[in-house]
Amino acid sequence: MNDLGKSVRHIMTIFLFCFIALISYIAYFQVFKGPDIANDSGNVRLWAKRNEILRGSIYDRNGTELATSERIDEKSQQRNYLYGNLFVHPLGYIDQTYGLSGLEETYDNELSNYSTFRNGINDFLDTVHPKDFIRNLKEDKANTGSFNFKENFKTFIDDMNFGMLVGKSDSKEGNGIVTTLDTALQQVAYDALGDNKGSVVAINPKTGEILAMVSKPTFNPNDLDAEIEKANAGSGDDTPLINRAIDGVYPPGSVFKTVTLSSALENIPGIAERQFDDEGKITFDDGTELNNFAYEVHGIIDLRRAYRVSSNVVFGSLGMELGNEKLKDTAESFGFNSVIKGEGFTATASQFPTLKEYEKGNMAQSGIGQGSVLSTPIQMALVTAAVANDGVLMKPKLVNSIVDKNGNVVRNISSEEIRQAIPSDVAATVKDYMKYLVDNNTHRWPAFEGTNAGGKTGTADYNLPDGTEAVPHGWFIAAAPMDDPQIAVAVIVENGESGAGSAAVIASQVVRQAVLGY
Repeated sequence: MNDLGKSVRHIMTIFLFCFIALISYIAYFQVFKGPDIANDSGNVRLWAKRNEILRGSIYDRNGTELATSERIDEKSQQRNYLYGNLFVHPLGYIDQTYGLSGLEETYDNELSNYSTFRNGINDFLDTVHPKDFIRNLKEDKANTGSFNFKENFKTFIDDMNFGMLVGKSDSKEGNGIVTTLDTALQQVAYDALGDNKGSVVAINPKTGEILAMVSKPTFNPNDLDAEIEKANAGSGDDTPLINRAIDGVYPPGSVFKTVTLSSALENIPGIAERQFDDEGKITFDDGTELNNFAYEVHGIIDLRRAYRVSSNVVFGSLGMELGNEKLKDTAESFGFNSVIKGEGFTATASQFPTLKEYEKGNMAQSGIGQGSVLSTPIQMALVTAAVANDGVLMKPKLVNSIVDKNGNVVRNISSEEIRQAIPSDVAATVKDYMKYLVDNNTHRWPAFEGTNAGGKTGTADYNLPDGTEAVPHGWFIAAAPMDDPQIAVAVIVENGESGAGSAAVIASQVVRQAVLGY
């Protein structure tokens, strides 16, 4: 018995060593090698494996299904986008010919339950029976006088289900994704933007949840062949496949004055009490001029009124007084010059220039959101959200949780604070100025009534490739209610002219739906 006990201990030691080595190899393969192989878009086996498991559904924040799958046969399935093109840019599409985009790509592993290390290890442990292995060794010793270790270990290995390396699901149905999107708000934003080119982005300032993300022109993900053919045959001006909300970069124009205002309040003592003499233009040493919109002359005004009337003279002067470094620091605190890595998406970096000390004209242009300043719609929505949230910038997210096929939560995705973009007292003053602007214009934007909203107009000039002046883009940013913010929104209407026009009307309708529900 003593010899038997010693032999069993030796065998167990060897078994433990082999077991640890095998687990280590699996872990290495899964973590370092598996993802590269699995995510190769040309991986035919990957598509076959995807089709073995019915792809999980995508839901809005309230549990309404947005995308579902149905089984065609054992080796194929059909992805259905229940709202057509309404959600196509944030959700994306999946197609064996055209690949994946949007959330379909980002959360492919979860939706197809493919190549997940946790499931692989669980499946492994479910198929490994160490007690059976030891029992077989003892039985062989009793029957033959030998442990027959080699043969038993080979059987042990053969019995393992190495299919775990590419995922396994007894139900053959992938997990679901619960997004942050609100179907009612998305529909209002989509309808309000109408036939215009542009984008609407709405965010919960306190959590970073993206409530609506609309980009137009759009396309129908249920008929990709026709849509791709149409896009390839177009002039290149519409670019429906581009998600303008996160990848469209535009001069922000006067909505950027919110950043300049924040920087001035933080860095220039007594600026809120100063009086400015707006003579309608700034004349630079080289003889060039920076004029107010429509060449207006506002006379003696304070900072709050300058923000309301969107004085280029005042904010261009502030750009020069602050200097490039301070204004750039504030812009970068809000997220400029950095790729936005949200939960479920990555957005193109918005741009704020580095200028030489003698580039006064360019500093003035940067103070009014012109020159080489460029912004995505989501970046301006984040600026607005941070101001509304007492200066705190939250990480934007498109997904709230992962659920199994029965709706049980597999993983929650928590809200995450990025940084204090501006001091809370500065944010409070900016909110006051934004509210002052809307309160004095509700006759032009009646949908804002009763929402306690604040906002800022923007008219962004730019030139066509041949150097001629284009019709300006119209911007509007807004947040509401200003005493307990539930929504921050950024709207751009390409070639929409003044931001006080269609962009403001669109923003007001989105805000009203979010705050009042109609």
